[in-house]
Amino acid sequence: MPTSIAIADDHRLFAEALSNLIQKFDNYEVLFVAENGQEMLDYMSRGLVPDIALVDLKMPRMDGFETAIQLRQHYPTVRVLALSMTGREEHILQMIRNGARGYLLKGCRSSEFKKALDDVMEKEFDYSDLLPRQLTRNSPTTRTGGPVLSFNLNNREYDFLKMACSELTYNEIADRMCVSPRTVDGYREAVFQKMGVRTRVVMALEAVRHGLIEL
Repeated sequence: MPTSIAIADDHRLFAEALSNLIQKFDNYEVLFVAENGQEMLDYMSRGLVPDIALVDLKMPRMDGFETAIQLRQHYPTVRVLALSMTGREEHILQMIRNGARGYLLKGCRSSEFKKALDDVMEKEFDYSDLLPRQLTRNSPTTRTGGPVLSFNLNNREYDFLKMACSELTYNEIADRMCVSPRTVDGYREAVFQKMGVRTRVVMALEAVRHGLIEL
């Protein structure tokens, strides 16, 4: 049975081109095309629930950030793949927190887009358009031992991790933790080293993949 896909994007020409591209892929079909998140939810309320929801970030009535939250709450089996013109770190972090399984730039190649669809279905996550390839080669796993023990994080490092997976700046994290920005830099370096990552976005994705933060 083909994997069903729904598209929410207010740029009609782009949405139709994307739909036509998907129809050329083996084992994929487009269930419907909506102009915004609210229209997508209206379709789903009528029983048209897809396997994958392609969601543009900027839309009228209901944007991609709120759409991802609503889908996570009401249709948790739907795998959300975010679409955007830019790879802004704060947008990626917010969509990860809102439950998106992937984040694709609209300028990606058709082969990269097809791989993202395959990875979202087979591996549950895909951030290959933005993150190092080695991160997306393996299927997500959940480590045992609890969040603090998973990467040998101490309590303060774990507190930093939870806040760093939000849209807070490092200076705002320092204020919340009642420490200096230099101390936060130390927490960041320690967490990066223990988790084997080099960027904040990869750290957040790894935290989600290993169940270290709650969405």
